[in-house]
Amino acid sequence: MKYTQLGRTGLKVSRLVLGTMNFGPQTGEPESHSIMDSALDSGINFFDTANVYGWGENKGRTEEIIGTWFAQGGDRRAKTVLATKVYGSMSREGDTWPNYDRLSALNIRRAVDASLKRLQTDYIDVYQFHHVDRLTPFEEIWQAVEVLIQQGKILYAGSSNFPGWKIAQANETATRHGRLGLVSEQCIYNLAERRAEMEVIPAAQAYGLGVIPWSPLHGGLLGGVIKKEVEGGRRASGRSADALANTAVRAQVQAYEDLLDKHGLEPGEVGLAWLLTRPGVTGPIVGPRTQEQLDSALRAVELELPQEVLAGLEETFPGPGTSPEAFAW
Repeated sequence: MKYTQLGRTGLKVSRLVLGTMNFGPQTGEPESHSIMDSALDSGINFFDTANVYGWGENKGRTEEIIGTWFAQGGDRRAKTVLATKVYGSMSREGDTWPNYDRLSALNIRRAVDASLKRLQTDYIDVYQFHHVDRLTPFEEIWQAVEVLIQQGKILYAGSSNFPGWKIAQANETATRHGRLGLVSEQCIYNLAERRAEMEVIPAAQAYGLGVIPWSPLHGGLLGGVIKKEVEGGRRASGRSADALANTAVRAQVQAYEDLLDKHGLEPGEVGLAWLLTRPGVTGPIVGPRTQEQLDSALRAVELELPQEVLAGLEETFPGPGTSPEAFAW
């Protein structure tokens, strides 16, 4: 495994991030534990989750699975850089009581304590804001974060799904108050969705945030979905199916798969390897449901893409261009 610094911090993290969103809803606890053991054994030390994972009436279930894994000991917690998130409502269906969502100081305090209990740990390495809160000023957010740091409950703060100007606003506010501010940004970023290159990634680089792409294969669209349909009769579903219904997108994905087939490369591994070549990227989040999917992701770290392939990828999935030139003269 290769490692890098998380943004401008001194924290060393793996170039792959283990995403845990499937733990609980799709992958049972024993297999989830096995995947986490394999990830750690392979050198992946950066694990990502969120308080709402588990979804519906099972919100928090994913954190609980991680917590029972930590409880097995063997330096699991000490070796893991743990990131979780706050923002979404943790209320159950029919419960509309206020102050159990967003980024008020009250909810941040409640949410971190609840996450720590589920995770069976006394601190979170990177506590991330899952979404922008248009109702809470950053002065309040940073005050709450500073209290948690002083209490030893969190070490760093990160963001997710923030536009570039919110990254700037958050860190300018933090600087005025003598605080470190955001150290990472999770954003959707992959070959098929490159809008982050216009504003989000440049802002993250300017303010020293590590970029952690989520959905690196665009919901399976970049994982050889057409080839799987042809060879195994496995139909695309979810985001992939919706995208492939568009004739132009299907032609684009077919060109992508044809390019990689020509070079004997696996689409899913190339999608991850491409992200690892991108400026500002710390590491993509991989969310394996099975050991086989984890093994495939690990191979991507060692994959060196030939220049011909990189050029072909750029031609097939051109980026949006630099801001403001992409939309101005």
